[in-house]
Amino acid sequence: FTEGEYGYDDSYAEELERMVGLHGANTIAAVIVEPMTGSGGVFPTRRGYLQRLREICDKYGILLIFDEVITGFGRLGHGFAAERYGVVPDMICFAKGITNGTIPLGGVVLSGKIYQSFLQEADHAIDIFHGHTYSGHPMAMAAGLATLDYYRDEELFERAKAMEPVLSAAVHALERDPHVHDIRNVGMATAIELRPEKGSPGKRGYEAMIRCFEEENLVLRLSGDSLVLAPALIASEDEIARMAEAVHAVLGRMPEKN
Repeated sequence: FTEGEYGYDDSYAEELERMVGLHGANTIAAVIVEPMTGSGGVFPTRRGYLQRLREICDKYGILLIFDEVITGFGRLGHGFAAERYGVVPDMICFAKGITNGTIPLGGVVLSGKIYQSFLQEADHAIDIFHGHTYSGHPMAMAAGLATLDYYRDEELFERAKAMEPVLSAAVHALERDPHVHDIRNVGMATAIELRPEKGSPGKRGYEAMIRCFEEENLVLRLSGDSLVLAPALIASEDEIARMAEAVHAVLGRMPEKN
């Protein structure tokens, strides 16, 4: 069971050193990582991992790109996970939270170094020329601006940071349930991993997800046998407690199987 990030271990980052040794740094343009593996089941990063990646990328001139589609805009208690971990990537990909999920919108943040490298064109050239069919959609832009104002005015990133221990305590109260194999959480995201049924991986998690919805009116997502909760940044302590209680109630009604 893990509350917050895993313990210090930068050995995973050393795999990049090995790849450089095998193939040469000139064959590696960039390293793309999620500061927290979200869709795969809420796996927090290990302490020291991102910092070591930054060092290796700097050493060999490799770009470091953070996929913050899930972690960006308050999910980990900061505007971006890069702030939480004190690591500045060369690029950040974002989406989802930029509009609170109301309208599809995504974007990329570039470092000044990358931006400057595109300014070698003629003086009349457009900076970083690019275009897509639906770029700059007026409704999406309006939703994004309104959402950013709300984050700022309501101090929701700070609120998410303050609510992290509340969510952690609520879900880790389920540790003794016989169905529970592991619990992971970081920021306002958590996964309750159930023990898989022998020969039927994913079945127990699926059953629990359906029962949470039908019996407890709780909507959550599934990743394998992991029940994933990502409360809204405005969720109250009572609402977070209710989520955990709903999962506990469902698991209590499920038969134990091998």
